[in-house]
Amino acid sequence: MRNLEVVAGSIVAVLLATASDAATLVYTATLNSAAENNPANTSPGTGTATVTLDTVLQTLQVNASFGGLQGTSTAAHLHCCSLPSGNAGVAVGSPILPGFPLGVPQGSYSQSLDLTQVALYGAQFVANNGGTVDGAYAAFVAGLDGGLAYFNIHSNLFSAGEIRGQLTAVPLPTTLPLVLTAVAALGLRAGRLRRR
Repeated sequence: MRNLEVVAGSIVAVLLATASDAATLVYTATLNSAAENNPANTSPGTGTATVTLDTVLQTLQVNASFGGLQGTSTAAHLHCCSLPSGNAGVAVGSPILPGFPLGVPQGSYSQSLDLTQVALYGAQFVANNGGTVDGAYAAFVAGLDGGLAYFNIHSNLFSAGEIRGQLTAVPLPTTLPLVLTAVAALGLRAGRLRRR
C-alpha cells in the first residue's frame, strides 16, 4: 500500500509541474515569400520563428532564423491582428525588434521581450487597443491565440516585407491525458486494496 501512495504522490507532483507550465504558450511560423501579400514577391528567402509567451511574467521569448533573402534585412517585427490573407500594423517590435540583425541576407535572433513596456509596441497598435500597455498586451495575446499574428522580415529590396509567416499555437503535450488515466487507475486499485 505504501508503494502505491509513493507512486500516486509522484504522479500528483508531475501534474502540478504540468499545470505550472500552462502559463507558457508556444507559437511557431515558417517564413517565406509566398506568405507576403503587400505586395507578393518571389524571393527565395526562408526562415522560422518560435515565440514563447509567459503569461505570468508577461514576457515573450522570440527565436528566429532566416536565410536566402534577395535583399538585406532592414526590420523585423510581429504584426497583429490579421488573417493570413490580410495585413496588419506592427504590434510588437516597433520600429524593429530589439537587437535584430540588420543589413544581412541571413541570420538568427534570440531575445526575451518584456511585454509590460509600452515602447515595445507599435504606437498605433496601443492607440487602437485602449491607449494602454494593458490593452495592447491583451489584444496581442488574443491575436496570438486566434492565429491572427504574423512574423515579418523586411529588406532593402522589399520594404513592405520579404518573408513572412503566420504564428500558430503549438499544441499542449498529449501526455496529460495519460497521466490522468494512470492516476484514476491507481485510485481504483487503492480502493480495491482497502476493501480487502
